[in-house]
Amino acid sequence: MKSSKRSFTETESGHGAWEVIAIIAACLALLSPFLYQYRQTFKISPQDQSQPYFSGTESCRECHDDIYKKWHGSDHDKAMAIATEANVLGDFDNVAFTDPYNGIKSRFFKDGSNFKVETEGPDGTNGIFTITHTFGYYPLQQYLVPFPGGRLQCLSIAWDVEKKAWYRLPPYDVDGPKDWLHWTNGGQNWNSMCAECHSTQLKKNYDLETNEYSTTWFEINVGCEACHGPSSHHVKWAKVPPIARRDIENFGLTVESSYLSPKKQIALCAPCHSRRYQLGDNNHDTDEILNLLVPSLLNEALYHPDGQIKEEVYVYGSYTQSKMYHRDVRCSDCHDVHSLKTFSDSSKGNELCLSCHRASDYDGEQHHFHKKMHQGKPSNGYLCVKCHMPGQLYMGIDYRPDHSLRVPRPDLSKKLGTPNSCSSNGCHSDKPLDWVVESYNKWYGVKSKPHYGEIFAAARSHEEGQGANLRMLASDNLLPEIVRSTALSLLRNYPDPENSASYVSALASDAALLRHTALVTMDQPTVETSLKHIAPKLYDHVKAVRLEAALKLAAVPQEMVHQNDRLALQEAIEEYRAAMKYNSDFAPQRYNLGNLARIEGNSDEAVQYYQQAIEIDDQFYPAKVNLAMQYNLIGRNKEAEQLLREVVDLNPRLYEVSYSLGLLLAEERRYEEAAKYLGIAADGMVGYSRVRYNQALAYLKLQKWQKGAETLEKAILQEPTVEEYFITLAELYLNFKMYDQARALAETVIDLVPKHSAANKLLHEMKTGQN
Repeated sequence: MKSSKRSFTETESGHGAWEVIAIIAACLALLSPFLYQYRQTFKISPQDQSQPYFSGTESCRECHDDIYKKWHGSDHDKAMAIATEANVLGDFDNVAFTDPYNGIKSRFFKDGSNFKVETEGPDGTNGIFTITHTFGYYPLQQYLVPFPGGRLQCLSIAWDVEKKAWYRLPPYDVDGPKDWLHWTNGGQNWNSMCAECHSTQLKKNYDLETNEYSTTWFEINVGCEACHGPSSHHVKWAKVPPIARRDIENFGLTVESSYLSPKKQIALCAPCHSRRYQLGDNNHDTDEILNLLVPSLLNEALYHPDGQIKEEVYVYGSYTQSKMYHRDVRCSDCHDVHSLKTFSDSSKGNELCLSCHRASDYDGEQHHFHKKMHQGKPSNGYLCVKCHMPGQLYMGIDYRPDHSLRVPRPDLSKKLGTPNSCSSNGCHSDKPLDWVVESYNKWYGVKSKPHYGEIFAAARSHEEGQGANLRMLASDNLLPEIVRSTALSLLRNYPDPENSASYVSALASDAALLRHTALVTMDQPTVETSLKHIAPKLYDHVKAVRLEAALKLAAVPQEMVHQNDRLALQEAIEEYRAAMKYNSDFAPQRYNLGNLARIEGNSDEAVQYYQQAIEIDDQFYPAKVNLAMQYNLIGRNKEAEQLLREVVDLNPRLYEVSYSLGLLLAEERRYEEAAKYLGIAADGMVGYSRVRYNQALAYLKLQKWQKGAETLEKAILQEPTVEEYFITLAELYLNFKMYDQARALAETVIDLVPKHSAANKLLHEMKTGQN
């Protein structure tokens, strides 16, 4: 009887396995030349590798349809569109709208297939404008109007998608059509303010000479290649049958997006999700974001002293402060990178947070001290995001949570006036702050850690003695780079020889943001510092650092710059000039071009750039101050005074400008007014003893000897090491034969500075009876 069992070398058809293998091998041998030829046909040449081009989102869909479906309908997909019936959400059925803040009447209507608005125009009278594009789709939709010079302008009236109503966008205190923030001006210009983050492969193409735009895009919205870069090599590679594909780096894509380190992935998102200024069009350089942009620090206009969001800052600056960032949590740990949605709804439960944080520690009342449910829905006190990511409304109705992911600190609210999540989010705003602090302390204990916000708040107000604290923060490697850089930037309020060591240390840091901030903050570095520590930064691998190094070194006499560095300096200066011209549709960059012209000795050109900056935005005070300085140099003091008074009247806390005005008035021999403004400056600039000294000199010119002496004494006590102050007051006492006062002054100064040569000399002469 034949066995039913089959040998492992025999197939169902009766052929031996070895025979089958032999047939397959023969087929492969016959096919190999054709496969090789096919692979060679689709080989990417070196020329192709250097010039990938954009292929379009639809080219990705063929292979990545599942991802395309996630992206379709997302905020990225709907970022911008042509104004059509399908895309426009607002009511254009001859609807009237009256601005509740200024009473201006507008009307939205259609003319055939065109969407129209009748509203106030650039001349202050109502005109009819055509809407060509939509911007966004939820929770609001904005509308764009074409203007001469290639401009698109954003209407200040938007559509509330949920309420289905027109509403006015902030800011509400726009001072007529000449205001930079008026919808027809620079503050609402799409080309410069919005475009780069709402379209793919955007080229701004601003022409400084003609003041016109030739802005282009490859795709109107944020498509695949906005993040992945130009995909032509990848598409070509993907069309090859898998068996014939060559191994090419990153699948032929120009931007790495898979298996990224957390910092690299966050840098990929940062160009759009940060408050910053660009150095050029997006070249998809994700290795170091400061090659493309300079992020804003935690400055007073944008952030509360403790780093919480204040103005619209777009996540990056907040997130880089957080523990999550420093524990390598990345955007994609919480957000689907294609749909942009979080993996679970954090407004309904804590599942997203509990994917990392242990529920037994953080999801119970022993942690948050609140009931889970309130009136049939999760209570705010139970939800992680309500306590640790409190947000606020921007653009009137767009709620955005703070991504610094911080522990609530009601004690800081009491000290600094900062927000805290207990008093916001509609929770306990009806309760006094003391009640909130007391409840918090009862649950978590009274002890609280020192916070950099306390130092920043004091430094912003020019409180005395904060220089050492700022230097300590700047040198603390455990703090976020953005915090350390902010501390460095605030040192400009506290001039001190010790600051130099902090700047030099920061220049040696691995963190590009610290190197850049040190260069920006250094005020008139010595030639020695410039040549020894700044010149090497001309070769820095980070563009933003090179540019600032060039600006600082441009002020050094060129014959003193090492011959080997001169070419690098000129190249970096031209790189700086190009970056500023790219953004010269903004007042700050025209101002920067003016500064460069001034350093290069081109006074007329500097004046022209400063004037242009003021024309763009007449509230941009640095341009007015520097223009006043230039006017002063060429004897146009009346115009200089007018500019400085404009700034001081609108910004009384800009004590440096009061100082400049005081010096100008003293130069004009108007000592009474000079003493007034120098006094204002001295009270605010507590780290600048020289301001107080100059105020004293103004009093002495007025022969107000008593006030002069009192003011000199303040300057001496503020900085007793400056012998000039002591000598001036000592001579005043001696001239009036006030020997006891002179002796007491010398003794006081010697107590403070035992080796003070002038004080010791005077005391010795008085004791020995010398003249």
